Amino acid sequence: MSVFVTIEDERWEAVDLEALAERACAAALEHLSLDPEECEISLLGCDDERIALLNADFRQKDKATNVLSWPSAERGAAEDGAMPEAPEPDTFGECELGDVAISYETCAREAAEAGKSLPDHATHLLVHGTLHLLGFDHERDQDATLMEGMETEILGKMGIADPYRD
Repeated sequence: MSVFVTIEDERWEAVDLEALAERACAAALEHLSLDPEECEISLLGCDDERIALLNADFRQKDKATNVLSWPSAERGAAEDGAMPEAPEPDTFGECELGDVAISYETCAREAAEAGKSLPDHATHLLVHGTLHLLGFDHERDQDATLMEGMETEILGKMGIADPYRD
C-alpha cells in the first residue's frame, strides 16, 4: 500500500498518522477485494485553518471539517444504493485513488465529544475518506446506508466499535 503522507500539523505525529493511514486504507481496500499494494493515496494531516481553506475552495463551505476527499476519477454509482465502479489499474498495474485531508483539531474535538480515542476516530475518518475515493457517498439515503454499513464492517474487523451507535 502506498499512502503518501504529508504532515502539516505536528500533533498528528503523536498518534502516528502514517501507521493509522496504512492500516485503515488497507482495511478498506481489502474489504472490497482490492489489492492495497496496487493502490496509491495521498494524505494531508493538517489543522482546522488549512482544511477550512480547502473546504471553502473545493466545496464552497467556509468552515473546518474533519476529512475531505478528492477522488482521481468519478466512480460513484448512478443508482442510489448501488456499488460504485471498482478502480482499474493503469498500464503499470497501479491505481491512483486520489487525495485525502484530515484535520487534527476537528478530529480530536469530535473524538473527545463522543468519548472515543483519537486513534480510533481518526481511523474511522481515514476509512471514510478512502471509501469516498472509491466512489462511495452519503448524499442519497441508500448510498449513505451502504457506506455506513461498510464502514461499520471494516472497523469491526479492526476491533473498533460501530461509530454510528451511541
